Amino acid sequence: MDAFSAKDDGALFAEGVSLETLADAVGTPVYVYSAGKLRERYRALADSLAGQPALAGALVAFAVKSNPNLSVLGVLGQQGCGADTVSEGEIRRAMTAGIPADRIVFSGVGKTDAELAFAIRSGVRQINVESAPELERLIAVAATEGASPAIVFRVNPAVGAGGHEKITTGGEGDKFGAPVAEVMALYARAAASPHVTPVGLACHIGSQITDLTPLKAAWAVLRAMTMELRAQGLSVERLDLGGGLGVPYRPGETPPSLADYAALAAEAVEGLNVEAAFEPGRMISAEAGVLLASAIQVTERPDGRRFLVLDAAMNDLMRPALYDAFHAIEPVRWRDGSARLYDVVGPVCESGDTFAKGRDLPPIQAGDRVVFRTAGAYGAAMSNQYNSRPLVPEVLVDGDAWRVVRKRPTFDEMVAAET
Repeated sequence: MDAFSAKDDGALFAEGVSLETLADAVGTPVYVYSAGKLRERYRALADSLAGQPALAGALVAFAVKSNPNLSVLGVLGQQGCGADTVSEGEIRRAMTAGIPADRIVFSGVGKTDAELAFAIRSGVRQINVESAPELERLIAVAATEGASPAIVFRVNPAVGAGGHEKITTGGEGDKFGAPVAEVMALYARAAASPHVTPVGLACHIGSQITDLTPLKAAWAVLRAMTMELRAQGLSVERLDLGGGLGVPYRPGETPPSLADYAALAAEAVEGLNVEAAFEPGRMISAEAGVLLASAIQVTERPDGRRFLVLDAAMNDLMRPALYDAFHAIEPVRWRDGSARLYDVVGPVCESGDTFAKGRDLPPIQAGDRVVFRTAGAYGAAMSNQYNSRPLVPEVLVDGDAWRVVRKRPTFDEMVAAET
């Protein structure tokens, strides 16, 4: 389904609700999510995995960092989705949204002792351990808690992938996970401790992956390690194959099919009799959201440059400034006339507050509304109050119904915690 499409009068809708109606009621900028699209994307992945016998019972744990809104998590949790978390706050969010602890994975390269203790007390499905120091701290914390939590070791397979160097996480120089030889030793160390229960291996090599070849290489490393650990008499019951599958941001882009992805994963675990887990974020939530903004003015320069100044800024959508990321931009209601070139910018006092340069768009005037497509992942999640701008609100649409699921704070609310 195209959750954001034009209706008979030419204006864009979110499912059955006009974006113009939402802009008038809530104001702009505002994120708008489609519950139907969230369900569709989750089911597409879950069904593809279920079609592979080797992946029977696989856990799909949504990467909370991509979109932590409680209502988004609630929609996915109701479908049977789990949660991949990287902080105590994300664990709390997932549980508050109704996702049970036994479907929550706790990852992250810098978990504090307090967070480890909280995860143990909460009864999360597993803690993904990323280094020798973390293992030793976890053993000490678990001993204090009188527990033996299930742990999975995150392997750095020296295979990096992703749409930008800042979101590549499996390369040899990246901070995530431990090298293969180190994990082999750590696994034996953990198996000898009464305070942790090693149950498997994990890897996550990057985000916005559009080629399955690096995944095949990384998963082959996990397969070989599983067989070697078992040969040593150690139990390996789970393989967490991570996430990172890309989505189309530009017109004409075609990411790998979910059927091919599932088939490749099944090949990696075939015959191992393990429980598989996956940690998708972007591929579920990105296309389920847009950022809706308004044009403040169009500024024309003597050299012919034309600046489209929006009320949305880099603090509302960080990806273009951080990663030079592309988002399709289009008007909510198209005007007749020849396309023009615009530099699309926000009002923040930095030159980096630029969404696009030389973007070909139809005529746009002050007061017109525009949308940034594919903004449901790492959009609101990374927003902030730079320049003392209020956090952007969020709206969830489900059919013909809608609700504000994070309101825009007032100035008094923004400064209430300060003295």
